[in-house]
Amino acid sequence: MTSVSNSRKGWGIAAAACAGLWMIHDGSGEVTPPVPSAAQAFAAGPSVHTDAAADPLSPSAPLRLRIPEIDVDAPLTDLGLAPDGSLEVPPAADRNLAGWYGNGTTPGAKGTAIVAGHVDNARGPAVFYALGALKKGHRIEVDRKDGRTAVFTIDAIEVYAKDRFPDAKVYGEADRAEIRVITCGGAFSRQSGGYQGNVVAFGHLIGVR
Repeated sequence: MTSVSNSRKGWGIAAAACAGLWMIHDGSGEVTPPVPSAAQAFAAGPSVHTDAAADPLSPSAPLRLRIPEIDVDAPLTDLGLAPDGSLEVPPAADRNLAGWYGNGTTPGAKGTAIVAGHVDNARGPAVFYALGALKKGHRIEVDRKDGRTAVFTIDAIEVYAKDRFPDAKVYGEADRAEIRVITCGGAFSRQSGGYQGNVVAFGHLIGVR
């Protein structure tokens, strides 16, 4: 079993491995996922719904993730590193499965937790198909093994071309409990290997249930 770690060393491995991570090379090519609007980017300023950060929790493995506004209710599997040093991806056949980097920060603990999943597969939309439709102030909830549910608010949703992915901005360490939810996005080109970018939702911990 992949160990749960909140260490800076483990996070450094993730940061080095994750650039362009969710460039899925299949996908139906028959659907068009929502694209985040400019109003939801950091550059547009904070949302009126932005909430103060809650105190971080102790590390505990995540079990399930919910995003009520886009009807996501998905189990989480931990992901390690592939032989080439890149982060593993969740099995594409299960369209309602997301993954988290098991050697990095656990959602709700101090630092930057990474959650990711497919936008679609050869059969159609998958778990994070509608990620780009989210807005600042929407909620992400993560059920944890310790029985607590970490509640995050979304600070911004941005889309990046794969050759301009801002590693430090997305994967950099944080002094509070933060989360990133990542999927494929941007233009789709079968000739160029699928989606040409990534959609990233940025959030921070605001409460615990």
